[in-house]
Amino acid sequence: MNEQNLMAFAKDLDDIKASTLAKVGQTDADYIRRVVRRQRYFEWSGRLLLVAGFWTPWLWAIGVILLALAKIIDNMEIGHNVMHGQYDWMNDKQLNSKTYEWDIACDGQSWNRVHNFEHHTYTNIIGKDRDFGYGLLRLSNDFRWRVKNLWQFVTYLLLSVLFQWGVSYHELAAERVFMGKKKANRDGKVSHEELKRRFFSKGARQLVKDYVLFPLLAGPAWLWVLGGNLVANLLRNLWTSTIIFCGHFTEAVQTFKEADCVNESQGQWYFRQALGSSNLQGKHWFHVLTGHLSCQIEHHLFPDMPSSRYQEVAPQVQAVFAKYDVPYNTGPFWRQYGSVLKRILRYSLP
Repeated sequence: MNEQNLMAFAKDLDDIKASTLAKVGQTDADYIRRVVRRQRYFEWSGRLLLVAGFWTPWLWAIGVILLALAKIIDNMEIGHNVMHGQYDWMNDKQLNSKTYEWDIACDGQSWNRVHNFEHHTYTNIIGKDRDFGYGLLRLSNDFRWRVKNLWQFVTYLLLSVLFQWGVSYHELAAERVFMGKKKANRDGKVSHEELKRRFFSKGARQLVKDYVLFPLLAGPAWLWVLGGNLVANLLRNLWTSTIIFCGHFTEAVQTFKEADCVNESQGQWYFRQALGSSNLQGKHWFHVLTGHLSCQIEHHLFPDMPSSRYQEVAPQVQAVFAKYDVPYNTGPFWRQYGSVLKRILRYSLP
């Protein structure tokens, strides 16, 4: 795309953003508060039904599903989006990006510091965006093939099962904190001691809550509660991992070199976000359970926009992409997920 078209491309997307943000208000506040109320209902009804496993496993199974739904909604539609600052304008202390803490092993402040800045600023720039492959998976020819890549599909499965711990370790930049790896031109604003404290204190809090406190409160039904928490966390881990991989690692998603992105214009930045993301198609409930990361393209273009607006702007964004002949990477869940698995397997070989 030439410079003139890039400027026009940026203006069209800026217009969509401005006209949508001008409408943000009470409807969006009511939406996120309604989601929070339902999440709380799912969580507490789920935790109570886990105790009922003492009498019948059917109620326990329903409890597991409700608790898993509560954790998914907390992490995806509430936690991820609130910590992006999408609802800071409400001046609600419970829904503020600086204070919100989610039900996951990863410390919220560490996630905010790394994800919001590194990943969303340097999306898919090799050497700048640590999220591309998470330092574990070879997903493009930008990385030298190593023998360990032969079994990276197994690595991917293990990462998905333990995803909340993988995110916590990754957002900590643990290879720097625990192993001393550091780039020459990078100075951390938070000390390694503080990062370690956050990592261990948040992880311990999650373990105590799910595997000590609630089982103790359940008395003779402690084993049902402990097992239910374990399964609910597993279901949440598998779902969040799958959705995030579908938004970032389908076969058509492109990577970029650092030198090509120096002094990039707003139009070039938008163009890189467009080529570095992929969407999922589905019904409204599906979008809510993905935290609207099913609209990953719109999220990367407008990360501060309330997530409930992404479905509304998606057709407008798609029309702008078509106008400038920019590919709009979208598809149903199973097609996009199959594409992710192909990419992992393809780059496991030299």
